Amino acid sequence: MQDEFNDPLWRQIISGAQMLFVAFGALVLMPLITGLDPNVALFTAGLGTLLFQIVTRRQVPVFLASSFAFITPIILAKGQFGLAATMGGVMAAGFVYTFLGFAVKLKGTGFIDRLLPPVVIGPVIISIGLAMAPIAAHMAMGRAEDGTELIHYQTAMMISMPALLTTLIVAVFGKGIFRLVPIIAGVLVGFAMAFYFGVVDTAKIAAAPWFALPHFTAPEFNWQAILFIVPVALAPAIEHIGGVIAVGSVTGRDYLKKPGLHRTLFGDGLATTAAGLLGGPPNTTYAEVTGAVMLTKNYNPKIMTWAAIFAISLAFIGKFGALLQSIPIPVMGGILCLLFGSIAAVGMNTLIRHQVDLSEARNLVIVSVTLVFGIGGVLIGTGMGPEDFGLKGIALCAIVAIALNLLLPGNDSWKNKKGDEPII
Repeated sequence: MQDEFNDPLWRQIISGAQMLFVAFGALVLMPLITGLDPNVALFTAGLGTLLFQIVTRRQVPVFLASSFAFITPIILAKGQFGLAATMGGVMAAGFVYTFLGFAVKLKGTGFIDRLLPPVVIGPVIISIGLAMAPIAAHMAMGRAEDGTELIHYQTAMMISMPALLTTLIVAVFGKGIFRLVPIIAGVLVGFAMAFYFGVVDTAKIAAAPWFALPHFTAPEFNWQAILFIVPVALAPAIEHIGGVIAVGSVTGRDYLKKPGLHRTLFGDGLATTAAGLLGGPPNTTYAEVTGAVMLTKNYNPKIMTWAAIFAISLAFIGKFGALLQSIPIPVMGGILCLLFGSIAAVGMNTLIRHQVDLSEARNLVIVSVTLVFGIGGVLIGTGMGPEDFGLKGIALCAIVAIALNLLLPGNDSWKNKKGDEPII
């Protein structure tokens, strides 16, 4: 296996560009949905990956970029508290990863198993996907979140449905590396249709400079925004652990021991904190890149260094950012019809894979209440004004799921059937 670590420089560079290509679609889609600057997202993804490599001593071949779990909280927090306060919440979410890393260092992985077993994580992830479903539907139909028509319905559907169909076809029937880039394929087809129907604003692209600094945003610390966003960090933390285990199974190495789960969590937390400091979306490990590592059998972490360098370089091309921001919402809406449903499916698979028995009253209560609180719009507190406190949506359901799991009797279900090993 050491032979892969002696690749010539030119091959590392090409492989790095390929890894960024694989991650690119999802990387820029998240900021485009939430209204963040895609150039800042590119910069913070590259910076976050480099920080992760420093913390983990460049031993893990992963690429960090925009986490879809934070889409709904960021959209809602931006509307209620503003972008700067939202970024303060993102920084605080990074501190959660850091805390979990220290806890793992002191207590071992059993700490996370007890706090976040599948019966908690499964319904929270399902809620994340289904809570965002109306956003995808409105965007696919050319509407704003409040139902206001931005693009004529028939035109929007003629754009969004081909984008969705292309994404589906590439994801199911694509071969080799192309199977890993369904989002890019969908965006290209959708953008071509949008250009054909004349809904692409080319004036902003022409006016944008070729080279420009990304529009960084400094954070503000608002305790309400922090409490609104921080609970959502728990689900991506488990996603991170799963990603590290997955890439370890591909490379044949146990990264939970070396460099250690505490280091990977700390690296992820540092990357997310840096993203919030500059106005970018929270970071997480990308499953698409793990798939590319498996397909290419190139396990050299140095290729992720080059992917990060390419991402940072693209962030300074002003016209590129303007081109991304000119993508009409039906293009993204069509693709999101698949992606948000896929997130919910991951949550269901978590329950199934770990054989969570919903005939047991305890498990049924946790899953049922979590789903209703996460999707139904339950509000705890007033939350009507800037000084009012209120919890709802994913933040609320995450807290409720954890509390129910800790308070209800029988909270040793994080163990396997033998009762002696953690399940993650």
